[in-house]
Amino acid sequence: MWGYLSLLPAFLALWAVAGIWTVFALAVANKSVNLNEGFPYISFCGSYPPQSCIFSQLLNMGAALAAWICILRYHQLRDWGVTRRFNQLILWTGLLCALGTSVVGNFQEKNQQPTHLTGAFLAFFVGILYFWLQLLLYWWKKNLPQPGSPWIGPLRLGLCTICTILMVAMVVLHSWVPLRSASASCEWAVAMLLFTLFGLLSVDFSCLDSCTLCLQAAPGLSPPPPLASTSPVQIQLSQGL
Repeated sequence: MWGYLSLLPAFLALWAVAGIWTVFALAVANKSVNLNEGFPYISFCGSYPPQSCIFSQLLNMGAALAAWICILRYHQLRDWGVTRRFNQLILWTGLLCALGTSVVGNFQEKNQQPTHLTGAFLAFFVGILYFWLQLLLYWWKKNLPQPGSPWIGPLRLGLCTICTILMVAMVVLHSWVPLRSASASCEWAVAMLLFTLFGLLSVDFSCLDSCTLCLQAAPGLSPPPPLASTSPVQIQLSQGL
């Protein structure tokens, strides 16, 4: 059974892919980017108005969605019995990836290059680490539930491997000016692969039916209504049948 939570990763992937290619199309249309001079980096396409405004909003909303997905994934893994420290490590890499994505959108390369590059490092390199850690977890704990078809695991492994190779190629090729277009192409491919990896979390969320947030009243306040929850702040996931 596929609940509404399974739509979040798929929506994030579609939103991000459609958004950055829209930014690219606008940059080409208004001649902010000249394809005759070479294929541009994603950030260069989003450096000039009006597409810079769309670029910032796109990445901010994408970062918020990614953070929410990482939190849901954390609670799902917790319910599956994953140890707290390793689960928190996975969570924080995901949240840092989301933070980096927002930084990339808000600090354009032509205005704040060091900050922009820091955000790009978090979004790309820490982002792929988020998925490698989950693959390591599945290899380490064979008894974890694995929703979806048997080929989902090998597909993720293949995507993570290709993504990592392209990241290394992107950095190496960037150091040679004549190969900057090849480096930019690697960057676009890495972005597409990361979006796909996030989208594949829809398979893992397919067994989730709903999500409930529980709050605990602070001491000394008036007694809560009879139906109010007395559990600490937490997220409870309901498994679909």
